[in-house]
Amino acid sequence: MQKQQAILGAIAGDVIGSTYEFSNVKSTDFELFTRETYFTDDSVMTIAAMDVLLNKLNYTETYQKYGRIYSKRGYGGNFEDWLYEDNPQPYNSWGNGSAMRASPIGWYCKSIQAVMEEAKKSAEVSHNHPEGIKGAQAVAAAVFLARTGKTKGEIKEFITKTFDYNLDRTLDEIRPDYKFEVSCQKSVPEAIIAFLESSDYKSAVRLAVSIGGDSDTIACISGAIAEAFYGEIPGEIFDTVSMIVGPDLMRGVIRPFSRKYGISEKG
Repeated sequence: MQKQQAILGAIAGDVIGSTYEFSNVKSTDFELFTRETYFTDDSVMTIAAMDVLLNKLNYTETYQKYGRIYSKRGYGGNFEDWLYEDNPQPYNSWGNGSAMRASPIGWYCKSIQAVMEEAKKSAEVSHNHPEGIKGAQAVAAAVFLARTGKTKGEIKEFITKTFDYNLDRTLDEIRPDYKFEVSCQKSVPEAIIAFLESSDYKSAVRLAVSIGGDSDTIACISGAIAEAFYGEIPGEIFDTVSMIVGPDLMRGVIRPFSRKYGISEKG
């Protein structure tokens, strides 16, 4: 379990990446926190997923509840419309919105089979395209494998074989031509590669932001896997992000979820 007693890897990645989503830096040398730093839709929906799992709630109802409370956080157009529909239906999306919210499932589930099933459930209420479901499953599976002591090589092998993602590229190869991309298939693999090249939590997030594109989401995903793998996030990042997220969400959802499901199986 993290020393800080809260699972914040995905949220911290989102917060750090938020400044650079539309102002890409293409470098690992940047300020982690600026005056423009905030938590985006990635954090909101990650916390919503925690609430679903913690309190056995309905995904659709909970996503809508959080999305309406925390409005104007950078939701995609189709998903924002979905948030306010009286009878919301999935709209065949392959967007990475399904992937960015899936990391809590990797902590919650006790087997890889359960991870795959729960991630599908979490995605398909809105993102029911096969790539949208696959993206959610890949992120949740990577978190599960990381927290249960698998090596980077084992994580890479599982993700490659199961989801047919190309993880043999390097960030140096990806970075020069990488553009803003919201699809799971063109952002989830890149986020996983950033984790694979990292040496600790902070470097994973810096590498994720450095490729450009949808920086908050890529850093959210990479940060989630890195926290599960390395075991904690730096204290200064934890403290700053905790303040940005605020005590209500920390006390009401994040800490209770972390206490119940955040015990590592490493060792």
